[in-house]
Amino acid sequence: MLEQLRAAMRARPVTIAGLPDEIKRDWVAADGRARIEVFPRGDANDNSMLQRFVSAVCQLAPEATGAPVSIQESGRTVVRAFVEAGILASVAIVVLLAFALRRASDVLLTIAPIILSGLVTLGICAALDLPLNFENIIALPLLAGIGVAFSIYYVMAWRAGRRELLPSSLTRAVFFSALTTGTSFGSLWLSHHPGTSSMGKLLALSLACTLVSTLLFLPALLGEARRPIAAASESSED
Repeated sequence: MLEQLRAAMRARPVTIAGLPDEIKRDWVAADGRARIEVFPRGDANDNSMLQRFVSAVCQLAPEATGAPVSIQESGRTVVRAFVEAGILASVAIVVLLAFALRRASDVLLTIAPIILSGLVTLGICAALDLPLNFENIIALPLLAGIGVAFSIYYVMAWRAGRRELLPSSLTRAVFFSALTTGTSFGSLWLSHHPGTSSMGKLLALSLACTLVSTLLFLPALLGEARRPIAAASESSED
């Protein structure tokens, strides 16, 4: 510590000639070109301001690198990946439902609550000023998976001729299943980490919207239950 103090007391003006070669190589190229570092004017934590800063810098120097450029490009990569994943997941869900249900109307009935719950979730997020970020966006694929798991039970019961779906044991099973899943999401909401807490909050919100859409919107959409296909065929033969 005394040697460090003596070195600090012998401070002198810093020049390029006095810098070590390993430091100079990081900032000055062999042909004499120097690297410059610029900082945004304003709050660097403001994403909109950071986007404008990166856009302005890249217009002058398209090969510019650094933390702001990496953050923006990583964000675009994540968003693009989630869009591709959402499209592929939607196509896979439709194909599997078509294979299992073999009826286009039933496939649409199964998907309708998912679309409604997604729109309601995004609307509530806008109303409550709950922005989507790179951690809580994971709730959207889970919303599709949970929504299909809930609604397909009602569609299959409807196809089997079940009436009065809301007071049935199926509704209680779906409700308690959602309650179990919501408990785990709620534990994430209570996390001290801002990203994890935001993810748990959006997961709980999307689960609630999915449950309400499945329990209220889907039975009303189904209307009067059909008779079983077998019973209908027997009556036609008679």
